[in-house]
Amino acid sequence: MQRQEFLQQLWLDFIHLHPEIGGLRLWPVGSEPEFLALLTLNHGPFAADNLSPTLLKFGYRTVERHAMADRGLLVSLYAPPDDGPWLVLGELQLGTLTKEPRDILQALVEKAHPADTSDQNLLANGRPWPMPEWNTFCLLQRMHPLAAWLAVMGPRLHHVGFDCGRLGNDLTTLDMQLEQAGLDGSNDRHHGVFPVSALLNYRFYPTCSQRFAFAGGDEHRVTLGGLALIQPCIPNNHDRSAQLLLPQHTRCEIA
Repeated sequence: MQRQEFLQQLWLDFIHLHPEIGGLRLWPVGSEPEFLALLTLNHGPFAADNLSPTLLKFGYRTVERHAMADRGLLVSLYAPPDDGPWLVLGELQLGTLTKEPRDILQALVEKAHPADTSDQNLLANGRPWPMPEWNTFCLLQRMHPLAAWLAVMGPRLHHVGFDCGRLGNDLTTLDMQLEQAGLDGSNDRHHGVFPVSALLNYRFYPTCSQRFAFAGGDEHRVTLGGLALIQPCIPNNHDRSAQLLLPQHTRCEIA
């Protein structure tokens, strides 16, 4: 597999779950995201240390790592070898969860079929373990929303982020256009997968699933992720916006 095929698989899996985003025509077709926000967990083949060799083979290099204790996350920022999208890989640390959600999520992960854990692209294969029951999902949602999301979705692309400047427009205009297209945005930069730096103007547009069939047969709609728009607060910055995405106080060095 080559890097472009890897990115294409991520995108196709994403728009299958988010057809409203795949159908947007507010910017030129083929416009690339500034970053792709991926979510996984530190267990077995899905751990970042096991995924990283594949990303390095595709030409990505680790630029920064960030520790976010309040979310139980380690976040790695990967730079592409060209002008393509950066990768933001968030890894949920199971040891930071309280016993009940940790046991629930670990039990689900351990039911993953071996055939679903050996593919080169484990981030676009869908959920490799059985669907939890609705009540189990609700319990996880109350205790740790990221654990609940992983239980239902598995390791995969959570949301895509676009740089307004690279789309040729400003955030205010694009926000109005997205609202007209039926997507309601929020400027809350603290309660998503990871906090967003104050160096960027930011809007997030959550999207919901069609009805999901849970293990008990219940069907419900859940928030899957969505779309982010970012725009540097300081114009004419020569860095890529993705380099400004994560707050510097969360940056860490991990041996």
